[in-house]
Amino acid sequence: MATYRSVFNAAELRAQFNDAGINTKFMASIWKYVLQNPGCELDEIPDLPSSAYRLLRTKFKPFTSTVHSVFHSTDGVTTKLLIKLQNGAFVEAVIMTYDTRLGKYGGKPRLGGPRSTLCISSQVGCKMGCKFCATGTMGFKNNLTSGEIVEQLVHASLLTNIRNVVFMGMGEPLNNYTALVEAIRVMTGSPFQLSPKRITVSTVGIIHAINKLHSDLPGLNLAVSLHAPVQEIRCQIMPSARAFPLEKLMTALQTYQKSSQQKIFIEYIMLDGMNDEEQHAHQLGKLLETFQVVVNLIPFNPIGSSSQFRTSSDQKVSDFQKILRGTYNIRTTVRKQMGQDISGACGQLVVNLPDKRTRENTSLLTDIEDLRI
Repeated sequence: MATYRSVFNAAELRAQFNDAGINTKFMASIWKYVLQNPGCELDEIPDLPSSAYRLLRTKFKPFTSTVHSVFHSTDGVTTKLLIKLQNGAFVEAVIMTYDTRLGKYGGKPRLGGPRSTLCISSQVGCKMGCKFCATGTMGFKNNLTSGEIVEQLVHASLLTNIRNVVFMGMGEPLNNYTALVEAIRVMTGSPFQLSPKRITVSTVGIIHAINKLHSDLPGLNLAVSLHAPVQEIRCQIMPSARAFPLEKLMTALQTYQKSSQQKIFIEYIMLDGMNDEEQHAHQLGKLLETFQVVVNLIPFNPIGSSSQFRTSSDQKVSDFQKILRGTYNIRTTVRKQMGQDISGACGQLVVNLPDKRTRENTSLLTDIEDLRI
């Protein structure tokens, strides 16, 4: 059976159009039509050259993935999409609704109201093997194509207006670098027109990719899953950290910050007795003193009953935050849990279907992008 490519796979579509002598300016109008008419056949798109119809019919499909199921959380602010890929594998994308009015700008509440952020997957499974993450227990299955990455945005856009995109779903985005860059370039162009500053890429710290990220994708937000202030602890909870020594990672981040002139988001999961003591807060403060950062403390959400870690107490999280803020003047937020914390929700797809356990938090939340001043 012939494998069709996604029409949202820009590199493939561009290459085929170039080979056939078709003007690539038609790509954006194809995407716009599919976005507005999701059930269409490619033959129905108006005003294309006749050779384009032949090529589209034989090699491309409007979608290579389908929404298998949609789960609306009882928290009222989270929607999970379970998406089936052409190869039969599943990935998960999560829509989170936030309230811009909960953010502060210049000390005053922001204008606006509820709007949505989409958490996107970049791989099926993950090679990184972080011990606190459910996706890490799956191992690595395969990279997504740029088309499959963009299709998550298309599927979500049919449900709600997406304002922000965060690459914090399944997989390590910078380990699928070429497809990631291609997908983000599509998202920031016509017809999606997402602003790069409303796109956040999260990484465990793939140094060689961080080194070229700013020149390939200027203006987007970088979030680094640091999770420990010293290399030894980092290796215990994130086996991949052995390949990316903390000292070298911090040097790469200094260079990135110098060229991008943007804040870097630091993600730090709070694990009881492991990385949440006062000494760790001081070590983290000293490590980040020379950076412009926002630290996001993430309450750990146990992965089933077999988890080797425990969640830090609210008091410990609060003390940790006070040290970073008070002693080191580092902007520090605590990620509110949306039933499961957001990172967990984006990475909990280990079995075929996500569970529908009860969530309690019904308030709208402040989004990570709204922390930028």
